[in-house]
Amino acid sequence: MDALKRLLAEKAAELAEQAAELVELRVLVMELRKENAQLIEKLGENSGNSNKPPSSDGPGGSKRRSGQDKKAKKRCKKGKKRGGQPGHPGASRALVPAEKVTYIEDIFPSRCENCQANLPEVADPKAKRYQVVEVPPFEPEVTEYRRHGVRCRCGYTTRVPFAESDIPRSAFGQRLTGLVTLLTGVYHVSRRKTAKLLLDICGVRISLGSISALEERMSVALEPAVAEAWTEVQNASVKHTDGTSWLQDGQMRSLWTLASKAATVFKIVPSSSRKVLRPLFGALRGILVSDRAKALGFWAMKWRQVCWAHLLRKFVSFSERAGPAGRLGRTLVDYTGLLFTYWHDYKDGKLDGRKFRAWMEPVRMQLEALLDQAVKAQVAGLSGSCADILAHREALWTFVDHDGVEPTNNHAEREIRAFVLWRKRSFGTRSERGNRYAERVMTAAHTARKQNKDLLAFFTACAEAEQAGTPAPSLFAATVIA
Repeated sequence: MDALKRLLAEKAAELAEQAAELVELRVLVMELRKENAQLIEKLGENSGNSNKPPSSDGPGGSKRRSGQDKKAKKRCKKGKKRGGQPGHPGASRALVPAEKVTYIEDIFPSRCENCQANLPEVADPKAKRYQVVEVPPFEPEVTEYRRHGVRCRCGYTTRVPFAESDIPRSAFGQRLTGLVTLLTGVYHVSRRKTAKLLLDICGVRISLGSISALEERMSVALEPAVAEAWTEVQNASVKHTDGTSWLQDGQMRSLWTLASKAATVFKIVPSSSRKVLRPLFGALRGILVSDRAKALGFWAMKWRQVCWAHLLRKFVSFSERAGPAGRLGRTLVDYTGLLFTYWHDYKDGKLDGRKFRAWMEPVRMQLEALLDQAVKAQVAGLSGSCADILAHREALWTFVDHDGVEPTNNHAEREIRAFVLWRKRSFGTRSERGNRYAERVMTAAHTARKQNKDLLAFFTACAEAEQAGTPAPSLFAATVIA
């Protein structure tokens, strides 16, 4: 009997050990399944369902591009050729106004086509006009300043003292300074290639050190204009903001932009923390369009607009999952598509403001109800995200209630894109001085373009003002004299 009890006890202990091992294996399987699902989802990320840039998709990598390829193939099957189709309105080069023409070559017929009589050269007010644009050969203008010494009858030679008012302190003129700024700071040509380009095209020899010195000179010259742009953006009734990473001498920094209809400003800061970002926004005036970055929590939610393009990409990622998450995601995508359809109809003038707001009301109710349903479903990777979106409920529909507000943050993303491409080519900057040059030149360039200004003329005017010690030109004045 005792032996039987011992045997039963041993079997029970063995079964308990196996049960514990089975539980452990089940937990491990669940963890592996979860990890596998996360890896599959990560592998399927592209610019259409995440915040990854389109450049990360690779050739044919995005589903959007694949869809375009399928449409292109379908068109080819119908026998259509590439390019403009029959009935497509043509485009032709516009003629330069007569007052802008440099030379005129008049060509007259010599004989009458009917009777062969000699014809006089009489100007025809309806003459057929053709224009050929040419670039003149570049010859650098070199100005030499000579400080003369004059010998007095007493035998002493007096040489005129050096004065910056008479002799510029730089060996390079203001227009050349503006051109260097345009090449390195706007078009992001490397300094080495800039030096070669200036030699090949303009016949100007310049060292890398001189290019760096001209950049510093322009950075100082642009400071008043940049301060003016910051004031404009901070006081704007609607502004967009976005941030990305930046490198300074291999160390991670943050690059942020603030963009309004009239101006765009950039700032490279140590980090994207709330404490660092808050001073950039000034008195917190107007409506801020952005993503759901927690660092922007200092802005009142009722005066914010969350980017629906970001939300759509999140919903697309939900829709690509299996089970309840996929079903909810697909429904969210459908309603968001309806939201954008109504918005574009409103922007195109197909809907007036009253009808647009009336049509958006049921969409608003359905989307919020779906998000509430997703939160209550307690689905891993879905419910938490939807809860965070609902935490921004006041900022979801500002574009419906306020005129002039976009439902997406595409404006800021487009503005910062040029800076991102610069970072990829140059790996950032190497010093604070480089940061100041980059952010000031890009601020001046993007704002000047919004104001329809000639960039080279504006940079030249800034360099001239800095040289002469006169007030810097305004980015928002009607004209800039070249």
